[in-house]
Amino acid sequence: MTYDPVDSEALVPEIDEVNDPSSLRPQELSAVYDISRAVARAVDMETTLEEITRLARPVFIFDNFVLYVRGSERVLEPKFARAIGRGRFNEADLAWGEQVAYDAFHSSQAVIRFEQLAEENADRTKTRFFIGIPLRLGDQLMGVQVFIRFGGPPFLPDQVRLADFIADNIAQLLEHQQLVEKIANLEAQRRLHALQDGFISMISHELLTPLGFIKGYATTLLRDDIQWEEETRREFLMIIDEETDRLRELIDNLLDSSRLQAGTLKMEFRVLRLDVFLKEVQMRARVRHTDLDVQLDIQSPGVKALIDPTRLAQVFDNLISNAVKYAPGSPVDLRIVLQEDRVLISVKDRGPGIPPEHLENLFKRFFRVPGSDSSARGTGLGLYICRQIVQAHLGEITVESALGEGTCFNILLPASG
Repeated sequence: MTYDPVDSEALVPEIDEVNDPSSLRPQELSAVYDISRAVARAVDMETTLEEITRLARPVFIFDNFVLYVRGSERVLEPKFARAIGRGRFNEADLAWGEQVAYDAFHSSQAVIRFEQLAEENADRTKTRFFIGIPLRLGDQLMGVQVFIRFGGPPFLPDQVRLADFIADNIAQLLEHQQLVEKIANLEAQRRLHALQDGFISMISHELLTPLGFIKGYATTLLRDDIQWEEETRREFLMIIDEETDRLRELIDNLLDSSRLQAGTLKMEFRVLRLDVFLKEVQMRARVRHTDLDVQLDIQSPGVKALIDPTRLAQVFDNLISNAVKYAPGSPVDLRIVLQEDRVLISVKDRGPGIPPEHLENLFKRFFRVPGSDSSARGTGLGLYICRQIVQAHLGEITVESALGEGTCFNILLPASG
């Protein structure tokens, strides 16, 4: 079936620049009032437009409603569209009034058009009547609303006037949305600047601390006016060595965090027995922390998983190091158990625990628990990196904690074989 679009003369009634509500019928005035209230309490734009559509249709019959908003370079972009009434049964043949929208936009006034079928005795409901109303706010042209009817009757001047009242309210809704987005952007920028400032301050402190130790002890050892005893000299060199390791750890964490965000951190997976893997984690922890009591409970010996041993070891090393920093003197319990097709590995300490309000933020970048031991140095990247590595293993990591009872990190990994 073909259509022969016929542009009627623009049937534009005389509309005062300031609409006079007294020109509306009581039912129309009530609808406009309800629409105004919906705009005033708007939280979500699409929900409000749905409500406006519902409120307008009983007094202003239409089958389709389309909202176009002004984009860059005077291009109109569809923001909202609804097919109701006859429109729902003509989805395949719908025209959404784009040309009418552009005509109304460029002329800056209401435009009425209709499309007439070329075939005689064709289905009357296939004839489309359009009305496009510009959305103005002061001197600013914000977009166009288009109403469409199938099969008539044509839009009359009093209906154009009512559509203009609706357009005024939708223009206010668009302005409200712009203000909300602007405020949200400003708040996001403020938070970003605060985060950047805090990050720079924190990283500067964390980097300068080991550098200060290294520089101070190295300069002391280089003094010509003092002869250091071998024991003292060795102690100074050990401090320099430890702080150098600390500095490298900080830099590695920053690089890993950046690579994880960019998705460029390389993983080399292979199937390994997790009980053997955890025994190596236990031995390494005892060597690094000579006073730490690390217990390993293997409930499911021989269970295997597809892992990158280097990266997964990084996760457990971080969790154990956190236990040493934030639960000093507490033993650490490692436990492994098979749960159907997944392996649960837990790392538990018996330290002071973490306040419940901070648990949901624990795996976020740069987050550190407020009021935690200030002597426990860190960037707040460790747990973020742990979660990203575990997720790369198609697993998940969660935390449970109770004040005065300790903290337990649970890692679930897919079992293999």
